[in-house]
Amino acid sequence: MDGLSRPRRRASMLAGSAGIGVAVCLSILAYVAAVPVAADALPARLSDQEFWKMVSDMSEPNGFFRSDNLLSNETSFQYVIPELLRTTRAGRIYMGVGPEQNFTYIAAMKPAMAFIVDVRRGNLDLQLAYKALFELSADRVEFVSRLFSKKRPDGLPPDSRVEDIFASFSKVETSQDLYAANLKAIDDRLMVTHGFALSPADLEGIEYAYHAFSRFGPEIQYSSTRNFGSSMQPTFAELMTATDERGVSRSFLASEENYAVVRDLEAKNLLVPVVGNFAGPKAIRAVGQYLKEKGAVVSAFYLSNVEMYLRIDGIWDNFCGNVAALPLDATSTFIRSVRNFGRTRALGLASELGPMASEVDACH
Repeated sequence: MDGLSRPRRRASMLAGSAGIGVAVCLSILAYVAAVPVAADALPARLSDQEFWKMVSDMSEPNGFFRSDNLLSNETSFQYVIPELLRTTRAGRIYMGVGPEQNFTYIAAMKPAMAFIVDVRRGNLDLQLAYKALFELSADRVEFVSRLFSKKRPDGLPPDSRVEDIFASFSKVETSQDLYAANLKAIDDRLMVTHGFALSPADLEGIEYAYHAFSRFGPEIQYSSTRNFGSSMQPTFAELMTATDERGVSRSFLASEENYAVVRDLEAKNLLVPVVGNFAGPKAIRAVGQYLKEKGAVVSAFYLSNVEMYLRIDGIWDNFCGNVAALPLDATSTFIRSVRNFGRTRALGLASELGPMASEVDACH
């Protein structure tokens, strides 16, 4: 892998699920030599033109997934964060897939830059809508108000507990006037303020995602829009008020500090959404090439359960080769979701090797 020796060890941590049986696994790929880091080579911010060029140039054509995936269905993904913080370094690069769970990992890890790579352009549209909402919202309460088109409750200060925020908004009706005003503000922020060349299809995708959050409110679930999956899926409110195994609230809306980490990256154009198949010929490799030019290292890559679909489709080796093109070192950590068949407690540090180690090893 670009002059590095082959991966020699791997530690895995499995976390139990409180609801649908989804766990998260941390996997560390270790190398003899480390990629040199030149953190000052990373941009302090990207211009609007640089951001949109990266989005456009790194992206592949729109792909297919069976769900629109507007919301995570992983109930215990915070469980691995304490171990994640012990094994990775802040100020590096975060990569991920999917919707809002990335923000929680980003808030915890405090990366210098983040890339969200997803096969669906609909996810890029969702991420752009989130980008506008973060930039438009000075604090968490305003963010929740805009996200769900609900008037901000009186007497709810910015430093409120996240549980109190969602309890207060549960009593507020959705406003169609706010919905229309906020949707226009999102589009204007992206197209007028930033000057992004959004296509009519992108605008439709943004409206589709934003309408779903306004329609279902904080009770929106993974299956709300496509009626796909288990009825035990968590709501947005439940995901935001969830905790790690020790009861520590770590969601990106758990505190103003967490919220500010993500908002700052969004405001600086340093959270870049990219359309790409994990096994595709362009997206991950383009991200890897950019990071190598900047002397940067991927600190963590959240995979969800995408690997399962890559294996089913017979394109695992392509993904393996793409991973080999990323700049990694001994602390680079892969986060994946695994089924644990209803266990409700964390399994702790597992001793068995995970499948990623042998498959990535086959790339060399």
